Amino acid sequence: MSAQTGPSARERWAARAALVSAALAVALPLFSGGIRGLLFLLAALAALAVAAAALWWALSRRGPVRWIAGLLAVVLPLAALVVLAITLLWTLLLSPLLWIVAVWCGRYALRGARGRSRPMKEHRTPPPRRPFVLMNPRSGGGKVERFSLVEKAERLGARVVLLDPERHQDVTELARQAVADGADLLGVAGGDGTQALVAAVAAEHGLPFLVVSAGTRNHFALDLGLDRDDPATCLDALTDGVELRVDLGFAGDHPFVNNASFGAYAAVVQDPAYRDDKIGTILELLPDLLTRQRGPALTAHAAGTTLDAPQAVLVSNNPYRTDDPAGLGRRERLDSGQLGVLGVKVDSAVEAAALLLAPAPHGLSVLTAREVVVTADAGELEAGIDGEAMVLPTPVICRLAPGVLRVRVPRKRPGVPAAQPALDWRRLLAMALLVGRTAGVHRPGHGPGHERRPEKRSGTP
Repeated sequence: MSAQTGPSARERWAARAALVSAALAVALPLFSGGIRGLLFLLAALAALAVAAAALWWALSRRGPVRWIAGLLAVVLPLAALVVLAITLLWTLLLSPLLWIVAVWCGRYALRGARGRSRPMKEHRTPPPRRPFVLMNPRSGGGKVERFSLVEKAERLGARVVLLDPERHQDVTELARQAVADGADLLGVAGGDGTQALVAAVAAEHGLPFLVVSAGTRNHFALDLGLDRDDPATCLDALTDGVELRVDLGFAGDHPFVNNASFGAYAAVVQDPAYRDDKIGTILELLPDLLTRQRGPALTAHAAGTTLDAPQAVLVSNNPYRTDDPAGLGRRERLDSGQLGVLGVKVDSAVEAAALLLAPAPHGLSVLTAREVVVTADAGELEAGIDGEAMVLPTPVICRLAPGVLRVRVPRKRPGVPAAQPALDWRRLLAMALLVGRTAGVHRPGHGPGHERRPEKRSGTP
């Protein structure tokens, strides 16, 4: 077995540059203003903590308290920024730049330790002969018509069925009928909720599935690396495509490509007024939901951990990134075979401040699991399945079907940004202090001044 090689010279120098830049980023604001500058910094941190607490009061209260707290949540951070700009202007400009340098150098240094992110494997398969694409003309504010999706799909040989906005249609039944009629690919131009229903039929019959990013947000298309600005490019997969084998989530018997949510958000989306007045509905319902005056008490069991009485639980088809602000809301992969679990429990303004400011807040649980069981002190539980409001019988068992979905995507697509390693300052310090060429344990006969000799194999004279 070969010796484990350590960081290269470039990576060691990058680690040193990261540490120096980070130290300067912290030291400049502390020392440039002297004692007064230090006091201003502490006051700014206190203002941010109070603003976070005020945001909790604004969301969990009604009447004058809400408006006063909301005003504080806005004014305090702005006031802190103005005061710091007056007293420490040049350091406020230079310190963030130093942090950017520190983060870039730190990630460069750690990239070898983490290893490059392995992209999802692409499978070459022949183009479909009888593709079927279901399109929702209302999705995304009319993207189907705006991007001429029907015309392009038919030009590429697909049979297109438009959903009727005036009446309810069972998209699962439409997809199954298409399979019975001989379709060898099922596609959807619509929202993620519709995508999930047709994807389950495709997985059930082992057929490739086509995603056309014609919905409003299209998180599934985003993590597949598809172009959300021009959904017509997704149809290129019909003639010049590859397949990705991805996981499919289930909450009970209901499939999801993104996530299933329980608790506060799930209760909000149930309200009929949410579609037309999202902000107003959220402000009206949150006080009772956050203070537990409405809704069942949740309990979630995942990977040997119990989340007791969280206000919200999010179970996702593969985990979302939480260690990088630039990657929040994104999934590195869709084929890890693991569910992501996020649980939030906040019962006071102090806990709300900790949730926003603490590096590892007690009220936030981040887990991965192969199965998640969500129970409640009621026979039914409100849920949001890929944004669609549902009511499910308890307990709700969330599971993952690994690699069952054959998603056909264009060979040329924007792609998913490569995952960046989380900054580990202890490892960076260890790398910066290295002076040798390897980080492994030194073995006799392999150091400087020794020639490498052929190893004697067993049975060789």
